[in-house]
Amino acid sequence: MLHTLGYDSLDALTNDNVPKNIQFKRNLNIGEEKGEFDALSDLKSMAKKNKLFKTYIGMGYYGTKVPAVIQRNLLENPGWYTPYTPYQAEIAQGRLESLLNFQTMVTDLTKMDIANASLLDEATAAGEAMYLCWQAKKRKKNTFFVSQDVHPQTIECVKSRAEPLGVKIVVGDHTKMEIEGDLNGVLIQYPNTYGDAFDFSDFSKKVHDGGSLLCVATDLMALTVLKAPGEFGADVALGSAQRFGVPMGYGGPHAAFFAVKDDYKRIMPGRLIGVSKDVNGERALRMALQTREQHIRRETATSNICTAQALLANMAAMYAVYHGPHGLKLIAERIHQNTCVLAEGLKKMGYTIKNKAYFDTITVDTGSISSDKVVQHLAKREVNVRKISGNSVGISLDETVGLPELTLLLEGFGEAAGKTAVKATDVLTSVPNVLSDSVKRTSEYLTHPTFNRYHSETEMMRYLKKLENRDLSLTNTMIPLGSCTMKLNAASEMYPVTWPEFGNMHPFVPREQAQGYIEMFTELNKFLKDITGFAAISLQPNSGSQGEYTGLRVIRAYLESKGQSHRDVCLIPESAHGTNPASAVLSGFKIVVVKTDKDGNVDMEDLKAKAEQNKENLACLMITYPSTFGVYEEGVKEMIDTIHSQGGQVYMDGANMNAQSGLCSPGEIGADVCHLNLHKTFCIPHGGGGPGMGPIGVAKHLAPFLPNHPVVDISQDFGGKSGIGPVSAAPFGSSSILPISYMYIKMMGSEGVKKATQVAILNANYMAHRLKEHYSIVFTKKNGLVAHEFILDFRPFKKIGVSVEDVAKRLIDYGFHAPTMAWPVHDTLMIEPTESEPLEMLDRLCDALISIRGEIKQIENGEMDPKDNPLANSPHTARAVISGEWNRKYSRELAAYPAPWTKDNKLWPFVGRIDSVYGDRNLICSCPPLTDYQ
Repeated sequence: MLHTLGYDSLDALTNDNVPKNIQFKRNLNIGEEKGEFDALSDLKSMAKKNKLFKTYIGMGYYGTKVPAVIQRNLLENPGWYTPYTPYQAEIAQGRLESLLNFQTMVTDLTKMDIANASLLDEATAAGEAMYLCWQAKKRKKNTFFVSQDVHPQTIECVKSRAEPLGVKIVVGDHTKMEIEGDLNGVLIQYPNTYGDAFDFSDFSKKVHDGGSLLCVATDLMALTVLKAPGEFGADVALGSAQRFGVPMGYGGPHAAFFAVKDDYKRIMPGRLIGVSKDVNGERALRMALQTREQHIRRETATSNICTAQALLANMAAMYAVYHGPHGLKLIAERIHQNTCVLAEGLKKMGYTIKNKAYFDTITVDTGSISSDKVVQHLAKREVNVRKISGNSVGISLDETVGLPELTLLLEGFGEAAGKTAVKATDVLTSVPNVLSDSVKRTSEYLTHPTFNRYHSETEMMRYLKKLENRDLSLTNTMIPLGSCTMKLNAASEMYPVTWPEFGNMHPFVPREQAQGYIEMFTELNKFLKDITGFAAISLQPNSGSQGEYTGLRVIRAYLESKGQSHRDVCLIPESAHGTNPASAVLSGFKIVVVKTDKDGNVDMEDLKAKAEQNKENLACLMITYPSTFGVYEEGVKEMIDTIHSQGGQVYMDGANMNAQSGLCSPGEIGADVCHLNLHKTFCIPHGGGGPGMGPIGVAKHLAPFLPNHPVVDISQDFGGKSGIGPVSAAPFGSSSILPISYMYIKMMGSEGVKKATQVAILNANYMAHRLKEHYSIVFTKKNGLVAHEFILDFRPFKKIGVSVEDVAKRLIDYGFHAPTMAWPVHDTLMIEPTESEPLEMLDRLCDALISIRGEIKQIENGEMDPKDNPLANSPHTARAVISGEWNRKYSRELAAYPAPWTKDNKLWPFVGRIDSVYGDRNLICSCPPLTDYQ
């Protein structure tokens, strides 16, 4: 490959490519690479330092039983965790059906009109609810009320989100709340953080009579026995689906849910899966109402969310499918009964239960016994409960609790009181009914056949496999998406994710119980600081867009600390990622767009002019490096110096770190902050649309402002002494997937990390070299080189009726997922081969694109019909090819097997090209009736 490009070494190639003034003058200090078994052994020793107590802290996190059939066939299955976001819907029908199941599950249990396909976590979903209420009231009502009975991390996250927007958050007793004219919405918790399950019907009427919206943070398991929020008038229902078969994982990743009344569907954040039809009239699924997304609407988007939690939403949906409505209700009733037994046992020992009506959580008044004493006696039995105050503790039970666990709890409380413990079996027959008819659920849920037929492992395994077979993943072929870095998620990196020591830990346990996690975080931070050249790292942001938001918030806090809060202008190049402007708006900045020149670089003259024009109010510049167009811009240091000279800060989008690691670094280039997409460069899988992780690195002067957390004190080592409020529910974001990035770096070592970057650059340039005779490469350096990705131009073919979408769909027939389509330049494809792909696969994709160019040439020459040709009718399903009369003006074989390798191993698209316009005009976002399937 090097010979093809005219180089004799990787160093020579990258030396010609990366600007001399930013190249490393040092080697990485990660250490030598570790073999897979040695690295796993080291990490296992670290993991064993985590102490797995039985934990009943609650606050939105619960122990759960992950069904083995779901763990083995979904969570641990690369057919489910390596696909990309379902933008190419024809080869994502399996995931889309599962996400539709998730939406149906949420709308059924909440009794809301429409639900999205997941958000990041409960606390940030509450922040999104606040933003929705503000938007729904046309940004004219600037007060949002939060009940003091909401989970503390949620309250602080909402306050943190509201601050840069200028929305006033009032926290107080909702029963004494006054409806003000400026109030846009109210957030309550149901059941609340202390366990109380109130009837909110009258309160809902009060909120609506006052012209505000009602948002309800709730629990799906509780809603199997409690009245649904939609039944007492909620406008928004949100929460976490974690306890539906997703491990606690020290805080994540977990799928949040978000459901709204129909009135608010167009301002609802996140992805929405809808039912449409394909060109053959067959039922087909795809992402609906995508014009709400930040890549299209940019600064006017409904939110900045890019990565959701698709993999975890699929787990939660399958948990509901596997158990069905009757199974879920049995689990919920057992949890509730155990809670009642515990409450009665504690009362018999002299304790007071503060709750009148509850589901799974009780608050215990310990009277003259200090809560510390109770906590200590339970800790001796390796049991954690929640300390609420000096004389009260909270206990939240879950589906893992049985008689042995109840016995441990009662014994601990008994010992603390100096009394003989009451036996759980002695109170089983005297448990009172604590739920009044006004809060009990009477409506049906999960009545669709999908939730009522897959209750044996045999059927569930086959259902999961059926859906998996409708999706294209890295198990099938290369996914050459530019900017998305669909690299190998090695088995040894994935292996630790399901270790109990990482999976079964509550995020709010005492820190001494999480020493294995803390040690891993510390070492991972050290690695990331070395790679990025920054002074400090925050692991809290749990997606790339969250990282952008966090970095900008940190810049804002720094400027305010210097008395420069008037600095609110953010310069963003035309070529920036779509999430950049949306994140800037949510962070309280005004956007000024900077032009790009004909070569795809930031226009230096325009940048200098805009910086000068806005110098009094300039806050920051957002850039991506290498550029979004896949080029190492020579003037990057000049750009940064220009901004710094005017008193601004520089935010670097880390989406393209796969072209920097080991060769240069954001910190040493001069950036002040950069987020890292761990689901790109550092091997966390995309999961079909999430999870992601977006930690940020910052320069020394910004380190004091890194986010902190209200429940777990991280200010001394992982947060900032003057840190901003939390940006995620958990102190370390999606902690349980951080071992993936840790293992990747540990196994690669200093030389491996650098070589991975060099090979990614080699692969991209090799492909560009092969394809440049057939297609125009939109942007290159003056020496003809590209970075780790490149853009092919399809604009010349529009004149003969061939669109870039035709090419993308035709690639499916060739066995490939299309590269990034129509972004960052309309009518183009952006290709990123990554370092993971072998030469054979690179050549195969080149051969496919060259073959497609030949098909385009036949249309140009009149050898193929301009409307009835393989591109216009792609992708071709097996059903379309084999059934009925073939009346196309080309052969069945050309349609189905356009290249030799497709005869050996082909993933057939399950549906033909989808009619998205029909789907948006006839919006259906829950499982259709059985007749539709028939």
